[in-house]
Amino acid sequence: MVTPASAGQQKRSSSLDLLPPDMSELRLVLLGNSGSQRNQVGNIILGGTVFTEEPVCCVRVSGRCMWKPTVLINTPDLLHLNVSEDKVTEHVEQCVRLSDPGPHVFLLVLQPEDFTEQHRLRLQTVLENCGDGSFEHSLVLISTPTKEPSAENYLEHPPLKELIKLCRYRYVMQKNLELQELLVRCGQIVKENNGEHVICDLSEDGAAQSDPNPQQLTEPPANFNPAQAAGEKMLKNASIKANCC
Repeated sequence: MVTPASAGQQKRSSSLDLLPPDMSELRLVLLGNSGSQRNQVGNIILGGTVFTEEPVCCVRVSGRCMWKPTVLINTPDLLHLNVSEDKVTEHVEQCVRLSDPGPHVFLLVLQPEDFTEQHRLRLQTVLENCGDGSFEHSLVLISTPTKEPSAENYLEHPPLKELIKLCRYRYVMQKNLELQELLVRCGQIVKENNGEHVICDLSEDGAAQSDPNPQQLTEPPANFNPAQAAGEKMLKNASIKANCC
């Protein structure tokens, strides 16, 4: 699991240049084949229990993470093979619109023992439809398997191995991964891409079908200041936007 960094580490990281100075916010998109693990990663990043169930639509949460303005888009299980291609397309258009003008990093949270070649092909299609250069902006987070063998043993598993290769060999093990390390890796991806986000091209038809005013949830959960430890009440000034299909 991803764990919060200690207070001392949080304090030392406050001066860490995770983002280029001219970047107003970091936009992250959660994808993968494990809803519970995606929720866990999202909650750690946001510093509180924002996600308790797998979303049925794309959800946008705005807040701050380690003193950096952060936008997180959590997605439904787009890799489930029972989800039609048309429905996947709707969700991708939704994700693109909520991450406007484009995401900086895709966090691919994968349960390795359940990740098949069909899942890889679906995920590859989703990323390609999100915009050019999506793989250059992606980081694979390998969840801890629910049973033996360990996550490291799956690195040679063909579907996972091929996806990691497509993502320029960027991957981390989710077990014992600290928030600071995760954000450093995200910052590295941003810097490697010269601070640029993925260029997303939403078709006119898709834009016309999408609700331009996502539902505003009242009294939404907001993210914690990570230095204050998870479990406190969320700050009132962060916002959540959701748009359900």
